[in-house]
Amino acid sequence: MPARRFALVALTLLIGAGCGLAFPVSAAEPRKEKDPTHASGLAIPRFVTLRVGEVNLRSGPNGSYPIDWVFTRKEMPVEIIQEFDTWRRIRDWEGSEGWVHQSALAGKRGALVIGQVRSLRKAPQSDAPVVARAEIGVIGSLKKCQGDWCEIDIKGYRGWLQRSEFWGTYPGEKIE
Repeated sequence: MPARRFALVALTLLIGAGCGLAFPVSAAEPRKEKDPTHASGLAIPRFVTLRVGEVNLRSGPNGSYPIDWVFTRKEMPVEIIQEFDTWRRIRDWEGSEGWVHQSALAGKRGALVIGQVRSLRKAPQSDAPVVARAEIGVIGSLKKCQGDWCEIDIKGYRGWLQRSEFWGTYPGEKIE
């Protein structure tokens, strides 16, 4: 009788092992979990724009963290500097930082005029005719860049600004 009980226990263990119940996962096997600190897999840092006109900037990556600031400018460019799961730590052109949910952001590229009133030019040249003048803080849609010049659409006025005249792109970044 004890031999029969031993055989039954051994058979049960073998069946369980065949189902994968008794084998621990090897350390050499790659993990299939996503890294929550780089959830999107996209480059960090990177520029995006605000999808909506009211975005809560929180002190941490969760809806339970307090709201430190509220952005109220739809399509304003911001820089993603960190990720955690579905939350993105962003920075604005003045250096304010905080966490927002990814649903509040769009992959569209934008430009924010800085420094002084800028001349939007017809071609990527300093002596090209002026298409429009843009005040500090005006937001436009970034279309493409050639060297130090970028084509921008500001409320239907399409023209060129030098990268140093707006915020929303990295030096030498290729945008098509």
